[in-house]
Parts: sequence; structure tokens; C-alpha cells
Amino acid sequence: MPIATLNGIRLNYDVTGEGPLVLLIMGTGSPGRVWRTYQVPALVKAGFRVATVDNRGIAPSDECAGGMSIDDLVADTVALIEHLGGTPTHVVGTSMGSRVVAELALARPDLVAKAVMLAATGRPHPMAHTLNLGEQALHDQGMKLPAPYAAAIKATLNLSPHTLEDPDRAQEWLDIFEFSAAATPSAGVRAQLGMDRSHDRLADYARITVPSLVIGFADDRMTPAVFGREVADAIPGARYEEIEHCGHFGYLERPDEVNSVLIDFLTGRTTAPR
Repeated sequence: MPIATLNGIRLNYDVTGEGPLVLLIMGTGSPGRVWRTYQVPALVKAGFRVATVDNRGIAPSDECAGGMSIDDLVADTVALIEHLGGTPTHVVGTSMGSRVVAELALARPDLVAKAVMLAATGRPHPMAHTLNLGEQALHDQGMKLPAPYAAAIKATLNLSPHTLEDPDRAQEWLDIFEFSAAATPSAGVRAQLGMDRSHDRLADYARITVPSLVIGFADDRMTPAVFGREVADAIPGARYEEIEHCGHFGYLERPDEVNSVLIDFLTGRTTAPR
């Protein structure tokens, strides 16, 4: 994967396929390679050139441990799009990445062909805020939850009960989460956690002019689907689609359904508002 110095920092990215460019932006604490399990192969097969990126904070991109903002991530995204050709690009983000997509669509609509936001929210909520503060406190106090307990909490918060009621599937996810829980969170992830998320942006989203799709996950505990519908309602002409039986990681739990909705929108097979 190439590393380029863009917007004053080093960004690690990867590009696969041929065709119109789609840039995928991951959420807090996650590397761009997460998209490569399901979304990248489906998009390449559908005729797209697909880019993934490790956001600032995620090594080997610069960790920027001194702090960062959503505006920094938007500027990074602008620089990467320009580096990759500068033509209007389809931009897809999940969770924190969806906020980057919305702010990019506001700041530089000339660079965005279509905007897709998964697990989106446009306003703060006390539950998400308190959970975020707790994650920051664990890091700052040098504390780590026992890996099995951390895995169970992550599964409960990010997966659907429909996934977890199957013992075999639940165990597969718990094994994955327990393995990842063994790693010490980096200073860059701590910087991502510390970004200001206190502003209600829904009124501003009324100024978004690019074709937009918001995908909500019906069992999402981290950003409940109603928040995504609010984002879609705020953006003129935006589509809203909700995927059943999946939580915050719906793009991994129900990838075929998510990819179908995503590709239909990007290829223009579905263009009418919801």
C-alpha cells in the first residue's frame, strides 16, 4: 500500500480496480483494510476503482497524537481525492467516516459525485458521549478490560441480537474481538476518540447539494437508525435505506444487503428519493 505526504501528514492508502473512483472512509479506531473483506471486492466487480485509506490516527498513517478534528480528516480526504485525480468521486463513510463524508459534501461539493453515509448521526447524544468519555478514561488511566469481557461488550454494542443468538456466529465474533482486544490502543486512536463531537450539524446538512444516501442499521446501539433517518431528512432529496437484523457493524454482518443498496445507488439503478 502506498504512503503519500498529503495535507502535511503521511497517509497510507490503497487503490484497486478500474472505473469511476469510490473512496471508502472507516470509523473511529479502524483501519481502511476493514472494507476489503466485503465492500472492495463487490465494488470492483461492479466496475469501480476503489480506494481505502488509514485515517490520520491509524498507523502507518501519521498518528497525530497531539490531537485532530473532523475538519482535519476532511482536509485529508480532499488532498487524497486530488492526489488520485481530483475528479468528482463517490465517497462512502461509516460512523465517524459518515461525518467526514457529510462535512466533505458541504465543504467541497465539487469533489463529490455521490455521498453515502452508513451508521450516521448529525447531533450529539448523551449515551454516545458518555461511552466515548469512558473509552478515553480507560486509555488515559492505562487500564485494559480483560480481553473476554472487552470482546463481549464490543459484540453487545456493535452486533445485532439476531447475530448473537446463533452460538456459532457469536463465538466467531467473540474470538475476533478478543484477539483485537489484546492490543494496546494507540495514541492515534486516543486522538480520534478525543475529537469534538458536540455540535448539532443537522441544520447545516440542509445545504448539502450532492446526491446522498444514508444507510441505517436497524439494531444499531451505537448510532440508532433514527439518527440516520434524521440525517437523510435534513439533506434535500437524500435517500434513506434501513438494513434489518444488523447492528453498528452492519456492513460486516449483512454485507450482501449493504453492498446491493450501495451499488444500486452508485450505478444509478435507484435514484428516486425514499
